[in-house]
Amino acid sequence: MLDQLSPPVRGLILDMDGVLWRDDTPIGDLHTIFARIQARGLQVALATNNATKTVDEYLVRLRGFGVELEPWQIITSSLATAHTLEKIFPQKGMVFVVGENGIVSDLREKGFTVITDPNDETPVVAVVAGIDRALSYHKLRRATLHIRAGAPFYGTNPDTTFPTPLGLVPGAGSILAALEAATDVKPIVIGKPSPFLFELAAERMGLTKDESLVVGDRLETDIAAAQMMGCRCALVLSGVSTHQQAEAWNPKPDLIAKDLSELAGI
Repeated sequence: MLDQLSPPVRGLILDMDGVLWRDDTPIGDLHTIFARIQARGLQVALATNNATKTVDEYLVRLRGFGVELEPWQIITSSLATAHTLEKIFPQKGMVFVVGENGIVSDLREKGFTVITDPNDETPVVAVVAGIDRALSYHKLRRATLHIRAGAPFYGTNPDTTFPTPLGLVPGAGSILAALEAATDVKPIVIGKPSPFLFELAAERMGLTKDESLVVGDRLETDIAAAQMMGCRCALVLSGVSTHQQAEAWNPKPDLIAKDLSELAGI
């Protein structure tokens, strides 16, 4: 399918959830897929809205599926969020986080003091929320109180759902919606559909937007971000969005494939 594109693609920017795996289950033989991508002479970078894991944790997961990548090839919304907050708050400070290890680790690496204890009343410079599978009412309560007290409200990504083998389950966007409802404050969203993750991926590969192809499973984030960037894009039907939804999307993705295996020509 990639041969249909002109000028030729030199690099792929791949989403992860719904493209490479559903929860802990790989979508296809990832070792064979990545070997095929390499055999075609294509560069590859991964860009995900998922802020639950660190880059090292993603590298370990990929290695478990027979795929060896370098740290620079992994870009997450937690990295982008920490990078953004570092620019906005150069003096650093305390941040209350509703989230998991990915965002917590990346903020700490940038020098922020991260608070996750809902009983800690220390004032914070910002509230950051993402997917949190240990979410509690008390976390939402503390985040709400901080935001209502004036702390800026940031979201790692707006994905309302998350693909698993059993079906779609609540994603970060559902948590952002709860906090927005409780505070009347809209979050500043860092991840897709902002094109920042894809722009950074193309930059790291040393490619222009015309030489890159974004591959994602969600129209309103992956495809929207690629089109906002002015980059060609492919929708795979192995995650969230359906073929019917893709046909109704305007403008349509450049390619629509069953999954990454079909797209790679396996």
